[in-house]
This record gives sequence, structure tokens and C-alpha cells, in this order.
Amino acid sequence: MLQITDLQVEQKMWPLLRQAFRPMFLLGASFSAIAMLLWILVLGGQISLPVYGQVMFWHAHEMIFGFVAAIVVGFLLTAVQNWTGLRATHGRALGILTIVWLLGRLLMLFGAGLPVWLVAAVDLLFLPLAAILLAVPLIQVKQQRNLFFVPVLFLLTFCNALMHYGLVSGRFDLQQLGSQNAVWLITLLMAIVGGRVLPMFTANGTMTQKAQPIEWLDRIGLGSLWLIFILNITLFNAQLPNEVMAALYGISAVALGIRCFRWRIWITLRVPLLWSLHVAYWFIPVGLALFALRELGVTSITNSIALHALTAGAMGNMILAMIARVSLGHSGRPLQPKPIMSLAFLLVISAALSRVVLNWLVPDLAMSWLVFAAAAWIIAYAMYVVVYLPILTTPRPDGRPG
Repeated sequence: MLQITDLQVEQKMWPLLRQAFRPMFLLGASFSAIAMLLWILVLGGQISLPVYGQVMFWHAHEMIFGFVAAIVVGFLLTAVQNWTGLRATHGRALGILTIVWLLGRLLMLFGAGLPVWLVAAVDLLFLPLAAILLAVPLIQVKQQRNLFFVPVLFLLTFCNALMHYGLVSGRFDLQQLGSQNAVWLITLLMAIVGGRVLPMFTANGTMTQKAQPIEWLDRIGLGSLWLIFILNITLFNAQLPNEVMAALYGISAVALGIRCFRWRIWITLRVPLLWSLHVAYWFIPVGLALFALRELGVTSITNSIALHALTAGAMGNMILAMIARVSLGHSGRPLQPKPIMSLAFLLVISAALSRVVLNWLVPDLAMSWLVFAAAAWIIAYAMYVVVYLPILTTPRPDGRPG
């Protein structure tokens, strides 16, 4: 419990720097809408950007290591306070972390004429710094259960470094190796965190009995995801028959699909903060199934289509659903989002379906689907920013820290 002097310091602190979710969610969501708008304008030939590297690299890199990384860090550095009972990163330390993230985004956007080492060094600093800030309270209370998130952040840093090295060396295969394996790591995080919170959120939000985990099913689902990452990052997947990789993707899809089915999405349909999370999680087995079909020779399923089921589908939807919920709960407000957020959730779902399903079924209209998906994404995340700006930038109404 904070002392009176601590409360006085807290009350003088800028609300935006009281908990990591505040700046990371607000800036991350804002950046995703801006970056998507710039990306679609570049594709349409309306503008050109002085980006570090080239535009395709910038888009792939920034949606993962700019947008998604900010949300992941904001979530973890907020959750660690609940996990440990210790005050999480705030104030000056949080301000420095936020500035590092912002500098990375600016250098990536306007870094065409800057030294490569400068842009890469600043961009690569964010995740290790966040990992250290996360590790300190976990080590202090000797909490081993959540300590694995720390090496995951360092693994993401390695994937980021691979992208930079691939750019400098002119090797697209290394760029793709870094970006795609970052997607697998973040998918793994979603599967782990989703498995922890979705059954509890569903039970509490619908006043029903919580679905109890099945240990062997969880081990198969999560273990297969770990194996997929390891085989991909080591390039050992290229040494295996396509049928073996298809089986691995398929096993993971079935196990995670059964896991999600047991959480009963049908009882959540009146609660937007719940059904949006369930739909997001369902995109994980869908993406895995698409990768399995691709390995079996379904040529109409491109790597981009399968990958965007995990990025635009699972990540885009889970991030919006989670930040809409966490921003309310951790700011001391009821878990009752404004009705317009239901529209935002539906827009991100439609963006993912357009980018994945329509792009697959009607490839001749690929550019139209891309424009629609980008527009839906921009509007949805802009809605979050407008609705949650006053929540993220003002103190908790109950006067508690955070």
C-alpha cells in the first residue's frame, strides 16, 4: 500500500505516465492508424516517404516492432503490477521508455539519409529496455511463472535485429525470417495470455462456470506453437517434408481450435468486450490451418494470406479488444465500453476478412480488398483513440495510483 507521501507524488505526476498502458496504448493505437494511412497512400501513388530502407520493409517492420511491440510492452508492464504487488514502471522511467519508442518510429519514418547504425541502434533499444523493466519486479518477488516473458522480449529483439541485418546485407530472406518469426512469437504470446484470461473473463462477464483447462490439450497446442517457431527460426523447416510441416500446423490448429471452442463464444454475444476477444483468438487456428493447406500445395493460399490471418486477424482484433478492456479496468472504470466500440470491433474483423478471405477467393480485386481493409483498420483504431483519449490522460476516478 502506498504511503501518504507516495500518494502526493502520484497526484502530481502526469496521468499519462502513471502506468505503462496509458502512453503505450494511446501512442501505439494512434501510430497504427497513421502508419496504415501512410502505407495505403504510398501504394496508391499519392505520396512518397523518406523511410529507412524501403516502403515494403517499413510497413512490415513498423506494424510489428512499432505498433504491436508497443501494445505488448504496455500490457506486460501494466500486468506485472498485479502479478507482483510491486509498483510497475511509471514516471521518469516510463517517460524515457516512451521517448525511446517515439524516436524509433521517427527515425524509421524519416531515416532515408541517416546512418544505418543510428536508426538500428535506437530502434533495437526499446524491447531490451522494456525487458529489464519487466524483469526487475519479477526477480524481486521471485515469481518464476511470468519470468519467461523476459526472454521472449529478447527473442523479439533478435528477430528485429535480423530484419535490420537483412536490409543492410540486401538479403530479403533474412528480413522475412525476422518478421515472420516475430509473428510466431507474438502468436505464441496471444495463445498463452488468451488461455489464461479468456476463460476467466468469460465466466465473470457471463456469470457462468469457468471452463477448466485440459493440461494435455494446452501442452499440445502451445508446445506445437513453440516447435513451429523453433523450426522456422532455425530454418530446419526447410529440411522437412511439406507433409510434416502441414501436420504440425494442422495439429496446432486443431488443438487451439478445440481449446477456444471450450470457452463457448456463443454465451458472449451480448458482451462486446468478450466476443471480440473470442473472435480474435479464433483467427489463430484459422491462420495455422491456412499454413497447413499451403504446405499441402494449395497454391491459391499465399504466405501473405496465411500470415495476415495471424496479423490483421488475430493481432489486430485481440489488441483492440484487449486495450479497450485494460484501459477501462486499470483506470478504475466499469468494464462497459461506449457502444461505438462494438462498431470498431466489427470494422477490424471486416478488415481481417477482407485481407485474408476475400483476397484469397477473389484475387483479381486484391487492391480493392487492401484499400477496404486499410480504411476499416484506420477508422477502428481512430475510434479507440478518440473514445479513450480522455480516459488515458486523466487520473483514476477512485484516486488510486495507476
